[in-house]
Amino acid sequence: MRTLSDILEEYEFLEGDERYRLLIELGRELDAMPDALKTDATLVRGCSASVWVYPTEQTDALHFLADSNAAITKGIVALVIAAVQDKPATEVAAMDVTGMLEPFDLKNQLSSNRTQGVPNMIALVKEHAARIAAA
Repeated sequence: MRTLSDILEEYEFLEGDERYRLLIELGRELDAMPDALKTDATLVRGCSASVWVYPTEQTDALHFLADSNAAITKGIVALVIAAVQDKPATEVAAMDVTGMLEPFDLKNQLSSNRTQGVPNMIALVKEHAARIAAA
């Protein structure tokens, strides 16, 4: 998976529909999430599309699986995951993911129904990280 800074570098050179295409491409690059993990417990509440996020722990780092039934939304969750992927749970729990995503200006780039669930995606990722860090 690309780093958030690499994604931003590309994103800044693009406009309009090209940014949509990049988000869709990012969604396609996510690790496959088995259907068995797409449950009510992994569902992100408040999203207009269905979004699932599941944390796995790999040698002291969090690795998230995520999916959505909508291409743009899947790209948005891929951005969130890019900010935290393969970092220690304690670091993820303390991160300002919202601040890290501000340069993408998603609220002005996308319709409000596509971005309304972003805070919930971030909250779920941070909750998982805090729970794992405390264990």
